[in-house]
Amino acid sequence: MASTAIEKKEVTRDLDHCDIPYYVSEFVERELGNDYDSLGKLDSLIEKLSENKKHLEEQVLTVSSEVPKRIQNALKNAEDSKKSLSQLLEEETVLSESINSHLLKAQPWMEELDVVIGQVEEIERHLAYLKWISRIEELSDFEEVLTQLRWPFVGPPQSQAFGLAAPANAPEVYNNLETLFCQLLKLQTSDELLTKPKQLPEKYPLPPSPPIVLPIQIMLNPLQKRFKYHFTGNKQTNVLNKPEWYLTQVLMWIGNHSKFLDDKIQPILDKAGSSVNAGLEFSRALVMLILEKLAADIPCLLYDDTLFCHLVDEVLLFERELYSVHGYLSSFPSCMHILSEESCFQRWLTVEKKFALQKMDSMLSSEAAWISQYKDITDADEMKVPDCAETFMTLLLVITDRYKNLPTASRKLQFLGLQKELIDDFRIRLTQVMKEETRASLGFRYCAILNAVNYIATVLADWADNVFFLQLQQAELEVCAESDTVSQLQLGQLASMESSVFDDMINLLERLKHDMLTRQVDHVFREVKDAAKLYKKERWLSLPSQAEQAVMSLSSTACPMLQTLRDRLLQLEQQLCHSLFKIFWQMLAEKVDLYIYQEIIMANHFNEGGAAQLQFDMSRNLFPLFSHYCKRPENYFKHIKEACIILNLNIGSALLLKDVLQSASENESLKPSQPSATAALNELGVYKLAQRDVEILLNLRASWPNTGK
Repeated sequence: MASTAIEKKEVTRDLDHCDIPYYVSEFVERELGNDYDSLGKLDSLIEKLSENKKHLEEQVLTVSSEVPKRIQNALKNAEDSKKSLSQLLEEETVLSESINSHLLKAQPWMEELDVVIGQVEEIERHLAYLKWISRIEELSDFEEVLTQLRWPFVGPPQSQAFGLAAPANAPEVYNNLETLFCQLLKLQTSDELLTKPKQLPEKYPLPPSPPIVLPIQIMLNPLQKRFKYHFTGNKQTNVLNKPEWYLTQVLMWIGNHSKFLDDKIQPILDKAGSSVNAGLEFSRALVMLILEKLAADIPCLLYDDTLFCHLVDEVLLFERELYSVHGYLSSFPSCMHILSEESCFQRWLTVEKKFALQKMDSMLSSEAAWISQYKDITDADEMKVPDCAETFMTLLLVITDRYKNLPTASRKLQFLGLQKELIDDFRIRLTQVMKEETRASLGFRYCAILNAVNYIATVLADWADNVFFLQLQQAELEVCAESDTVSQLQLGQLASMESSVFDDMINLLERLKHDMLTRQVDHVFREVKDAAKLYKKERWLSLPSQAEQAVMSLSSTACPMLQTLRDRLLQLEQQLCHSLFKIFWQMLAEKVDLYIYQEIIMANHFNEGGAAQLQFDMSRNLFPLFSHYCKRPENYFKHIKEACIILNLNIGSALLLKDVLQSASENESLKPSQPSATAALNELGVYKLAQRDVEILLNLRASWPNTGK
């Protein structure tokens, strides 16, 4: 074998199938190799392989008998697992539904719990913040400086122990004050660091305002504590019927600290380049205490008329002093913003109207209602205003003063509406009293009512030009334009200031005044007509000429008429104010002029003596009755004056005038050189009478010479 060359063939492996020849070849190669001596191992190798084969056959037999049992067990286990899984799924469904139901029930609790947790977290933040504040306060010596200055000053400036005084260490204290104040002022603080004022409910329309600067906040702390100690809770100083206590206290604090703030704090602010006014900043913070107090108290006394009115009165006095004495700005939050809240404001309007009507009842029922309080003072009694009218206008003026500082135009217009209601109510009351006095239209009370009406109309006309009411007129114009409740003409009149907010009231009063004056004039005129009956029947055709009389005298039949005129003029001059009396006598003069002209002159014929007597009676007796009231009374009796001129023309002038008028009537174009009738009449002083009336008057002359025509 050694000498025989045996060539080995390599057996290749079939990768796609289980290649037994390959594995056998590999096994033989591994066990025997190229060593021929190892062939002796074949017996043992075959034996070993036989045992392995036998063992494998036994295992195959064993496995073939056990596999079905294992599969059966596995299937059973799978079935059991499936049942367990189904049971678990059912339990999971029930549990899920229970959990969902519980979550739904617990949702409100969770939300509440979230809020509580949020509050707890916020409290924790605040607590941490307060700890830091406490630490900062421990490090600051600002409050110590204020203590050295004896701050706050609870007494008047002259009683202040240090503040503005100058002890030995004053320069050092003031230097420390300035240094610390500036440091606090420059401190870049968040909104949370600044102490915000208590937020009032949204129903109070306060204007936006910045927080109080930090150093002044610190300065205000002791005063705020004092205010809350005395005017909140069950303290004896906290009573609803004494609002003047806390209002006065705040005004005193503002006054006590003003000089120190102006002299010591304001220069620091100016030096630091701040635009803050120390006094106003101090006042603004204290006023916020008042606003919080009012917002808390008003709901408690809203329906107690006495307490509510007292509160409003005291608040208005407080506001007046705050603005006039301490220079408070209208752009800052004020008490009027609290009074402007809807329920409070409507209550204010109601109570204001109620007490105004009660006052009107009182003033009209007073014994001195129709007497002028200035009746004994000639210079002061030109208007002859009865007490009730003056008291009423004072009432309106007071109401204006009470509401003029309201923050919005709409609120002011509502008060203006109340004033208009009161004016109209007073006019109606005057009308009712006037009707009771109609039968005595020349009596004292009737004249007093007329003076009252005239006075109210005059004052309202003056108010219409007041800046405050002009602003209200503009506001009313805007409201009307938005609501489209008035015509374009009325809008134009409002916009051009041709009308005023009181025009409707003034027109009604003027109409009443005219009616009352007309009634008086008619009354006197009836008396004059009754007294002139004999004068109408005067024998104007047979009176002696002026040449036949030594001295001309007043016609005896004219005396009752002129005496009646004189007496009534004197009476009404004393009882009516000057402007009313002027209207009265002019209206009366116009009626008398027409009456004498139409009923006496045009109804009679006059000889020369009659015409002369008429002219004497008129120019020397009637006209002079009115000379006390004007320089040329004859101008108010133009019919009479010009009729007397025509009746008393000399014969030549009368003939010439008659010829001119006749020619003008026939054909004025035929005689262009002839003077016109109007020019001829004007030359004689006749302007009022028409040409036809002059022709009639000429025909009333009794004696004309025979001219052959």
